[in-house]
Amino acid sequence: MPSIDMTLPLWGLVIFILWTITVVIFLLTVRIRHLSTGGSPKDFGTPNEESLLWRLFRTQSNLVENLPLYIGVVFLLTVRGVSGTAIDGLVIVYIVFRLVHSVIHIAGINPLFRLSSLVIQLACLVALTALAIF
Repeated sequence: MPSIDMTLPLWGLVIFILWTITVVIFLLTVRIRHLSTGGSPKDFGTPNEESLLWRLFRTQSNLVENLPLYIGVVFLLTVRGVSGTAIDGLVIVYIVFRLVHSVIHIAGINPLFRLSSLVIQLACLVALTALAIF
């Protein structure tokens, strides 16, 4: 089977996966510290936007929820051999705002900024899908 070169969408996938792993490691670190200082495992499932533990959990969940969407788009682009400046630009914007979204969530910044970031990401995914199909 012929080898496929690493395209910008594939590098974006690598960044997405590495970022998700980083957040999981950060979450595990905070969980272990929480438990070692007498915290309860019940605290992991208690919604509390003031808690770093909760925000990290929600960030990790959000990354896992969105990863399949990006994988699907990368799959379409790769299988169809679609590439170019527009694709690369949309991938860069998508990945940047995916990271920004996570940082906003972890930092507990105004959720409206997180929503704006999500809208930009969604627009990129829709555009990338359309470019992959047509």
